[in-house]
Amino acid sequence: MSSLLDKIPPHFLRELYKIRDYLSPYTKRVYLVGGCVRDLLMGEELSDFDIEIYDIEPKLFDKLMQEFGAKGVGKSFFVYKYKSFDLALARKERKIAKGHRGFEVEVANDEKEASRRRDFTMNAIMINLFTGELLDLWRGVEDIKRKLIRIIDEERFKEDSLRVLRAMQFSARFGFKIERKSCLVMREIDLLDITKDRIFWEFEKMFFGKYLHFGLYYLSALGIMQKLLNLSISRDIFFKSAFELAKNREKFDKRYYQFYFLYILSKNLNIGFDKIASLINAPNTYLKMLKKQVPLPKEVSDLFLLKLSLNYPIKEWLGNYFDKVRERALKLGIYEKRYESRVKALDLLKEGFKGKELGEELMRRQIKEIEEIAYELHSKDSL
Repeated sequence: MSSLLDKIPPHFLRELYKIRDYLSPYTKRVYLVGGCVRDLLMGEELSDFDIEIYDIEPKLFDKLMQEFGAKGVGKSFFVYKYKSFDLALARKERKIAKGHRGFEVEVANDEKEASRRRDFTMNAIMINLFTGELLDLWRGVEDIKRKLIRIIDEERFKEDSLRVLRAMQFSARFGFKIERKSCLVMREIDLLDITKDRIFWEFEKMFFGKYLHFGLYYLSALGIMQKLLNLSISRDIFFKSAFELAKNREKFDKRYYQFYFLYILSKNLNIGFDKIASLINAPNTYLKMLKKQVPLPKEVSDLFLLKLSLNYPIKEWLGNYFDKVRERALKLGIYEKRYESRVKALDLLKEGFKGKELGEELMRRQIKEIEEIAYELHSKDSL
């Protein structure tokens, strides 16, 4: 299976072999594990690597890591960071308290027992850095081929409720379905112990996914929407939203891609665009973007676009995926920048307007100017 390692970009592979060679006097069981192996099998871009190590005692491992230049980032979990690599001793975990750190940890010596703590089969595949051998103890490769998310161990899975949100975002990113039995397990898990920061972290991964309609489905089907957001969605609204997300994905402006999921869901649920963002503790970049949004009107006319562009360029209106909006906005010169009105506040000041009256008169004249432009355009199109 060395050909699989050969698919890793050379600059990463050199570092991996450097780590392997450094540990070779102490063990021959050093594995690439988790998401990097999954992404390697799926042909996804690689950025971070998890390395799991066996046959070394914690005290010696700590000494070796310090000498190698790795920084301890979770010493109680035997985890160290070196560049893009997380190096950790293989471990077993047992839940003893609430929260994602409430685990009792001990070193594991058996690959199957160590991998039992992982969430899904696709994330438990291992590659031995010495032999290139692929170790697939839970049929993860088969599940990747079937595009299926499947829990490894139900009892271990329930110990970290964040994994339910991970299933949702994985589905949105990869277009994978969640196995029915695994779905039923996840629906029974209480999510109220997840901190708001961790909630948003998983949601944002979903917002960047290629298959946003999958994410929407599991947001509802796994009970996340009801438990965390106190919202429900009817069958009709679900299908309307899923269709919009799937149909228009290629039209979404890539610079603002992460905002479209919340825009479409909020629009169709008829709630404030920033409400859901607040519920998942989204940062100000989300709140600022969503607060200024307006829903899709029945007719997206040139007049509507010109009026909207007084506030911001049409690229920042998340309804810009509507039929031919981008083309029309580009033609009007208002997609990348706001409408440049000939009416200026300085001119009105010279006329004696000031304060609130200045603002009202400026808006009135700018809208009148825009209405005249829209009328001329309509008249030309009618010829």
